[in-house]
Amino acid sequence: MIRRLPALCAVFALSTLGLAGCASVERVDAAGDVHALLISIRDGDKVAFDARIDRPALQSQIEAYLVQRARAANVDEPLRGLAMLLAGPAAKAAGDTLLRPQTFRAAAEYYGYTPGQPIPGQMAIAGALKSTGNGAVCATRARHGPCLLTFTRPDGTWKLSRFDGDPAQLRLP
Repeated sequence: MIRRLPALCAVFALSTLGLAGCASVERVDAAGDVHALLISIRDGDKVAFDARIDRPALQSQIEAYLVQRARAANVDEPLRGLAMLLAGPAAKAAGDTLLRPQTFRAAAEYYGYTPGQPIPGQMAIAGALKSTGNGAVCATRARHGPCLLTFTRPDGTWKLSRFDGDPAQLRLP
């Protein structure tokens, strides 16, 4: 039995590394697309930016925010209903205005990606991402902090699908 202990420990260690590797592979895979998103923001490349964002998901998030604000508003019921009714078209208009590389430049700078600083490589970005456990990865400001940017893989490409940072970080050019 004692002779088998090192072999059992080795099998346990390898299986633990294998399970940890699954999350690492997911983060490394996502990091390539996150890197491309950061490059598109830095360069103001709208085509590359659009390929790395989930516009419908982000517009849905904006719409949900507008509906939430309308429900909480201290106004008459008909005006509240009108505001909720207009939330969809307003979210589309806001999405068309906000979902551009220039708007996200301030958020990228918050993470330290300033125009004069090189974008870190895929492995460095992978180290800054964490798996959420539901097929998504997110970027946090601090290692155990809340998710600020969430990326999902709707069509084989990791795309920005949620922004939970401070809306003040998104500045219009």
